[in-house]
Amino acid sequence: MRHAIQLAATLLLFAAPAAHAQISSPQIKRDKKQPKENVEWLWQYGPPPADGRETQLVLDTRFRPFLAQYLTAPQTFWGSPKTGYKPLDETALDFLSVPDKVLADDNRYLSITGCVFRFNPARGLLWVDLGLPHPLIAFAAIDWIKDSRTPSEPGAEYTLWVFANHPIDPDHIPPALTHSVARWTAQPPSGSTVIQQITRAILVDPDGTPHQIQPAAIGANTFTKPQDFIKSQDDQKAQP
Repeated sequence: MRHAIQLAATLLLFAAPAAHAQISSPQIKRDKKQPKENVEWLWQYGPPPADGRETQLVLDTRFRPFLAQYLTAPQTFWGSPKTGYKPLDETALDFLSVPDKVLADDNRYLSITGCVFRFNPARGLLWVDLGLPHPLIAFAAIDWIKDSRTPSEPGAEYTLWVFANHPIDPDHIPPALTHSVARWTAQPPSGSTVIQQITRAILVDPDGTPHQIQPAAIGANTFTKPQDFIKSQDDQKAQP
């Protein structure tokens, strides 16, 4: 009887790890369906009114988790090596903390803009493509190049940083994104009449790999004529 009990215990010891290995099999994990991504709640903060409701959007309890889910790339422009750099989602929140607009295009794209509290030249754009099975989210930040002129002077220079949750081919940037950036950079910061001159643009992959591109390739400073910006505004007002 004692030998039978020992044999049963030995079999259990060998069976348990095998069962555990089967449950944690990578193949089973791969076959598990990913939950559906639903960011449709963002739409309620777009037009009307004409400029949307960004203040209410930023205060929505879903907004910070949304940023944390989709903006995960490392960044090295907001902060310093000594004090540390903020996570990208917190950086985006800083650059949108003073609300500007929530604009909708083609019943598919949202452009959410704002700036840093007490430093208007540091401006942010959050662009969302809701027409894909997995939404494409891009965060763009205008960052003052500190060894250029001061932001209050004409000729000050800026870097445009662009981060996306999916890799974007630098040679095939979505036209809707470049249009949004063009419209955004055609406007001066709040309280200023000077258009910011973006002399560098860096497109960053989700893993943090940077790609320096021509600013015009992503639309920066490409609305060079007043009528270009006026037409863009008229198109926006014509949206249903």
